[in-house]
Amino acid sequence: MTRTGPAAVATAALVALGALTGAGAPPAQAAPTGPRDVHPQLRPHLVAYYDFDHPVPGDPALERDRGRSGTEIELTNGGAAMRVPDRAYRGAGHALRTGQVNPAQTGNDDWKAGIYSAGGVRTLRPFSGVAGTTVMGWFKLEMDAPALNSSTADPADRFNAIGLAGVLTGDSDGHGVRALLELIDVNGELRLVALGRRLDGGNSQTFAASRDWRTLLPKGEWVHLAATFDFGTGAMALYRNGRPVDGFYTRTDDPWLVSGPGPHVTTASDPRGIKIGGSFPQNTLERNPCDCRMDALMFLDTALSARQVQNQYRYQTR
Repeated sequence: MTRTGPAAVATAALVALGALTGAGAPPAQAAPTGPRDVHPQLRPHLVAYYDFDHPVPGDPALERDRGRSGTEIELTNGGAAMRVPDRAYRGAGHALRTGQVNPAQTGNDDWKAGIYSAGGVRTLRPFSGVAGTTVMGWFKLEMDAPALNSSTADPADRFNAIGLAGVLTGDSDGHGVRALLELIDVNGELRLVALGRRLDGGNSQTFAASRDWRTLLPKGEWVHLAATFDFGTGAMALYRNGRPVDGFYTRTDDPWLVSGPGPHVTTASDPRGIKIGGSFPQNTLERNPCDCRMDALMFLDTALSARQVQNQYRYQTR
């Protein structure tokens, strides 16, 4: 991750070392009863949770994890300014602001968030050899199309996706994912999708929403989204405001290789990180930036049922 100044560099190094080796202070743990905004049924599975109201003391460019893993993430390039007062739901506080900064210039200044380590992030081990995963949170888009592609010479070229939030694979370069929520081009049309990969180096599967993405995510409106990944059966699902979203799989074969005898789980490797609002959380490249606001991002080590997703949505809104 790119930081400026000796103190910032030292802080980033200590965070990375602690994530890899477990050195230093023990990671922050959720209270026995769990965060108050999380339904009690979900709390045992809550690996990482970010509400953007809990900066790390002494370094507001880092956000505390209120899940059980203690995986701090960096608010890249914007730091504390990326926390903005905008309530996604009653009782919420600040939200995370992400976005493209210089669309006409090749660089690494987009506002995004996450954590990355080429050796794997030890605190994210619950996603190693796991049978299911859920990525969930509140999102408010402030864009009408994918952002201009800042990595090509063509001034009219655009990225083919808008990145929301996901867990990286154990061999990721900062883009490849194990479980992801995003908007991406599917057969020439932008769609809201859940995109998952069971095996490092293996094929991904995509479950795409049938409805127009602009009706699912109206510009300037807070929407609760969830994507579930059952690596044992190959089943995936999308939810909007607690309700299932009709959709289709983009592949009809067996990309996760689950047709044979099980049990089927993800590769037994620590994910290389989490990406939020775009790819490459190590800040080495810009791709798929999201001019968005996000809140209450949850990463769980199980594929939630439709009832559990609905319970969480109602728990936060009622």
